[in-house]
Amino acid sequence: MKCLVINLDRSRDRLAHMTAEFARIGVALERVAAIDAQDRPDLALMPLRVKRKSPLRMTDAEIACFLSHRACWAIIAAGDDAYGAIFEDDIVFSAKAGALLADAGWIPADADIVKLETFFKKTTIARKRVSAGHGFFMSRLHRTHIGTAGYILSRQAARDLVDATGDIGIPVDHVVFNPSLATSSSKTIYQLVPALCAQDQFLGDRAVGMPSLLKQDRGEQRDVIEMIKRRRKTGLNKIRTEIKRIAEQISDLCRLRQETIIPFDYRGERIRPPHTQRRENAL
Repeated sequence: MKCLVINLDRSRDRLAHMTAEFARIGVALERVAAIDAQDRPDLALMPLRVKRKSPLRMTDAEIACFLSHRACWAIIAAGDDAYGAIFEDDIVFSAKAGALLADAGWIPADADIVKLETFFKKTTIARKRVSAGHGFFMSRLHRTHIGTAGYILSRQAARDLVDATGDIGIPVDHVVFNPSLATSSSKTIYQLVPALCAQDQFLGDRAVGMPSLLKQDRGEQRDVIEMIKRRRKTGLNKIRTEIKRIAEQISDLCRLRQETIIPFDYRGERIRPPHTQRRENAL
């Protein structure tokens, strides 16, 4: 299957990084020129027609990121391969990544999407495991696990996503991996465990220096979102949230699901979530 890497023309250092990563695991990459928000002032005027729970408009960088992923979906949808892989240019691979990316035979027949990365946030997966070989297994993904730095799409799923996103208004990672949205809930999604890749920003002392460009752009929006969340934390809302959390835990237990943080092994070391590492350092 093709391994598509989204990369800005001005980010030559990131392309060099990804070229080295793919060489390390022995797999070829195909670069896809990312849409650059700096060259597209028209993005600020682009109509966003999908209703959102958040009152905030997508940033120009988020729109450009979405359109870049959509260009990759179109490539997979028009291709001959049953599956295609998409990567952003700030990831690192586990040592055994090449064995899986070189052969799609391990992907379950019913899989529409396989999430390859970890965002180091709690999510919920099925307890039932499907072996992927080489020390990996897959479980069905049943809760939001955002991030589109590394994932596999079936050709049909790619076609469906292209058809469903003529109008956009929600960041790409939610469109693909948020089950509250039809674009995600209608798909059979597996999570690879341990993760095949992770963004460099999560590697702590092992990071090579590839900060998230979207994270920088979202800074002001995060402040606004946090302010809105604080306003909503009334006593009644807290009770409702806790009741919902307990109900979900009971439902997951009955459906043989488990809440977990997807691990990632990098060069023989288990990478811990940033908040866990900070807690250990404090001790």
